[in-house]
Amino acid sequence: MSKPTVAILGASAERSKYGNKSVRAHLRHGYDVYPVNPKGGEIEGLKVYTSLQEIPVEKLDRISVYVPPQMGLKMVGSIASKPAKQVFFNPGSESGELLEAARQRGITPIQACSIVDVGEAPATMD
Repeated sequence: MSKPTVAILGASAERSKYGNKSVRAHLRHGYDVYPVNPKGGEIEGLKVYTSLQEIPVEKLDRISVYVPPQMGLKMVGSIASKPAKQVFFNPGSESGELLEAARQRGITPIQACSIVDVGEAPATMD
């Protein structure tokens, strides 16, 4: 059976940031993780994709958003065009306007911490 897949929008190389903790938490729980950051490079030994469209899988199980709402609004079209079973808008990444824009594009937004959802406590991850 194949592993579940997740794209982390706003992935970070800084281990103190949630965009990094999410990469590590999902890896720990058996996900194939696709970090997304316009800077590219490498995070936790994984290739970083500069956009969702670059990710070489057709359909993702999960997209987890860690970018500010204004940036999320600019990305909502590309989020909608990359099919995913779940789209998490983590605390701080959501706004009423963004959630409405997501719904208008057929996305059912999940307002929750995806790190907690996989069974990790972000506060204990150093």
